[in-house]
Amino acid sequence: MTTRDMTGGAVSGAVTAAGIDHVRLSYHYLDIGDIDGYGSLLADDIRVVRPDAPLRAGREEVLSLHQDALVPPGTHHIEEIVAQGHSVVVTGRLTPPAASRPDGTARDLEFVDWFTLTDDSMLRGYRRYYFTAPS
Repeated sequence: MTTRDMTGGAVSGAVTAAGIDHVRLSYHYLDIGDIDGYGSLLADDIRVVRPDAPLRAGREEVLSLHQDALVPPGTHHIEEIVAQGHSVVVTGRLTPPAASRPDGTARDLEFVDWFTLTDDSMLRGYRRYYFTAPS
């Protein structure tokens, strides 16, 4: 779902501000492994599109991405947040856990996440993009 799919008039700044808080909390909950906390931020009809995981739609399917370790674990480092209306865009880095790195070095994955929000600031969906060098 995109902001073009939303109906209604102008979006309250409070909706966008609360949505930014929910996005920040979503990373925190995922980083500490609090799946219940993460689930509390999701709309029932959430849709997640990522290049490193199967498409998921609905709260239970999205939670299974993280419960079943279908996406890379790690710590999110937010670099910038840009938000307007029902959209929140985040740029950042994902640092994999030390245990998953055989040589002990960290290779952060740069990402961009584009979140869409419901009218009550719940996370309706997000699409993740990773940086890759052109070949």
